[in-house]
Formats: sequence, structure tokens, C-alpha cells
Amino acid sequence: MKNKSNTDILFGPHSVIEALKANRRDFRTIFISKDIASSERGLTIRELAEERRVPLKEMSSVNLKQKTGSDLHQGVGAEVGPYPAADIHKVLATLHSASFLLIADGIQDPQNLGALLRTALCAGVDAVIIPRNRAAPPTPTVSRTSAGALEHLQLVRATNITDIIKDLKKNNLWIIGTDLSAGTPVFSADLNVPLALIIGSEGKGIRPLVKKNCDLLISIPQRGSLGSLNASAAGAVVMYEVFRQRTPGFE
Repeated sequence: MKNKSNTDILFGPHSVIEALKANRRDFRTIFISKDIASSERGLTIRELAEERRVPLKEMSSVNLKQKTGSDLHQGVGAEVGPYPAADIHKVLATLHSASFLLIADGIQDPQNLGALLRTALCAGVDAVIIPRNRAAPPTPTVSRTSAGALEHLQLVRATNITDIIKDLKKNNLWIIGTDLSAGTPVFSADLNVPLALIIGSEGKGIRPLVKKNCDLLISIPQRGSLGSLNASAAGAVVMYEVFRQRTPGFE
């Protein structure tokens, strides 16, 4: 939820706790339901709030629902500053021989984006790039769906994905896109290289101009009559294949 004063309302214990731990958000107030104030989770939030010197207010679940605008608050909400998106120039300056970036090209479903971000953090992705327009922004819903992973990731909102791809290539990254009809299965591709993985939108996949700038297109083998995996599931398969190839003992 976002209000007119450019303030986000995080909701759900994971997103609030992880945002407190990440220490990147400007916290104004934390709201906690009286039902969980004395629980282990409630005490953890209270301790983190005290460390950050953030005011904490107890309220009823009904008032918390009204404050967060959601039934899914699970007893916790927080009034915070906007999500601190990363600067692409800073990301480019930190690229290295084992860089692993994720480009989510036009994911419009916040649930899908949140699931992708959760996997990205677990699989060791260094930064995530999403389009500024025609894509789900990093909202509190995305933070909740990602179980707070959004709060720890470097996430760039790009005006022009193609221009960024060209910059990544200049920095010796391979641009690898997922495509259902690609002739190279993901499990046959060499992913132990500095790379940016592109996952396309739920319905249309990677946009043609973005696809044209890929160095390699890979597909995910599958059986059955279903058309394809959704974006978050496809991303999870490929990201963990990158992780497997790069992790000693899992080759």
C-alpha cells in the first residue's frame, strides 16, 4: 500500500523484519497487532525496532487491516520510505568475473515478481533489473510475496533494458535469455560464466528487441501438454542451474 505522502506501508512479518535487518528503508512507524505483541515474532520485531529507534504502536487486527489495506498483514505493518532502487552505474562498477544478474523483462504480476526475487536472493544473484514501465514495480505486495527478499536485493528500474544489455556486454557479461523454442536446453548450456539471465513476461516472453540482443537462448525441457512454466517457476529452474554449475560439489 502507498499513500499520498510518498510513503509505503509494508505488511507481513517477513517483509517488515527483513527490511529492518537490511537497514535500507527509512522507517517511520511500526504497527503490531496486540494478538502477536508478546509472541516470539512480536518480540523479535520489538527488539529490531528498538535497535533502529523506530516507534512501535500496538493496535487491533481490525485497525491494522485498515492501516495496511490488506487482510494479509499477519499482525504486522510498517510505515516506511519508498523502496531505494539501485543505481545502474553503481551496479556496473561492481561487476566481476563471476557476476550473476537477473533481468525480469516485463513481469507484470507482483506475485510472480516477488517469487522471482525470493529465488534470486537464495541463488546468489548480485542484482536484478526490471523495466521502469509496463512492469510490476517494487511494491509492498512484492516485498511480502518475496518474503522480504526484495529488501536485501539491489534492484534497478531501467528506462531502456536494451541499452543496459549493451553496457553489460561491454563489461564481458553473457546475455542469456529463456525461450520455449530455443534449441539449447538449459542443462546443456555452460552457465559458469559472468552472465545476465533474462526471464520474459508471463504471456509474451522476452520482447523481440531484447531477444535479438541475447548471446544465447535456452529452453527448459518439459513433458505434458501444458504450454510452459510460469515466469517465476522458469526463473527458479534456470537460476538454480546456474547455482549448481557454480557450486563445488554440485557439478
